[in-house]
Amino acid sequence: MVSGGSGRMISMTIDRRELADFLRRSRDRVRPSDVGLAAGPRRRTAGLRREEVAQLAGMSADYYMRMEQARGPQPSPQILSSLARALRLSDDERDHLHLLAGHRPPAGRVGGDQVGAGLLHLLDQLPGTAAQVLGDLGDVLAQNDLARSLLGGVCTVSEHGRNVIWRWFADPAAREAYPPEEHDHYSRLHVADLRAAVARRGAADPVAARLVDRLREVEEFAALWDLHEVAVRRRSRMRVVHPVVGPVDLDCQVLLAQEEDQRLVLFTPPPGSDTADRLALLRPVGTRRSHAEAGV
Repeated sequence: MVSGGSGRMISMTIDRRELADFLRRSRDRVRPSDVGLAAGPRRRTAGLRREEVAQLAGMSADYYMRMEQARGPQPSPQILSSLARALRLSDDERDHLHLLAGHRPPAGRVGGDQVGAGLLHLLDQLPGTAAQVLGDLGDVLAQNDLARSLLGGVCTVSEHGRNVIWRWFADPAAREAYPPEEHDHYSRLHVADLRAAVARRGAADPVAARLVDRLREVEEFAALWDLHEVAVRRRSRMRVVHPVVGPVDLDCQVLLAQEEDQRLVLFTPPPGSDTADRLALLRPVGTRRSHAEAGV
């Protein structure tokens, strides 16, 4: 057990079932040609074989097989690093692998809902930019006026209502402002980002477990969750269809505050677009911020 940024104790025990599932799915995604191996005429799977992963990672095939079967001893950080290289994992996926195996990667601590003073100061300095602060599980913790005008104000909503991932999957109205052809893409982004956050908190975290349990009642979320895709959301391009100013193209930039595990999300106009002119129509006189907790 280790202490998170808010003083909460975080479980670092190995999650053998999730680790085994993640290894299997990661192995299936790597083509033999990606690692310099010939596919061969008798290959039954498009991905790597277990013995090929073991060879690439410098371990016995039996040891690796037991990991995929949720058996055997806890793998060391050195073994996990070798597996991450063999499976061509991204940095986010590598950290996720370590966390599932019960080891802390060099990453930020888990924070609470108290917004850091530094993030609030930045929020106040951005009158011409839509900006909001999100918690690691997707709760909207603070917004400036332009973000509320553009995306809707949800900071004062209780329980899961201020969680962007919950709203996306559980409330059809939350998708109305986004083009239908982008819905699948946004869904995958949300799930992959939540996967990374849940692993950082640990399998025993009650808040994360409660959120995932409720989301898994939604068929679309459950299917994507079982794919075990992992990626921290850092930047993306999005389009919002606003009822007043019409379609607004935005570059979404995410600044991570690792000590609190919160993020400042900036919605900026893409170069050469008319987004700045459209946002100017939404900009209020004076800029304030709303937040989830009194006294923040």
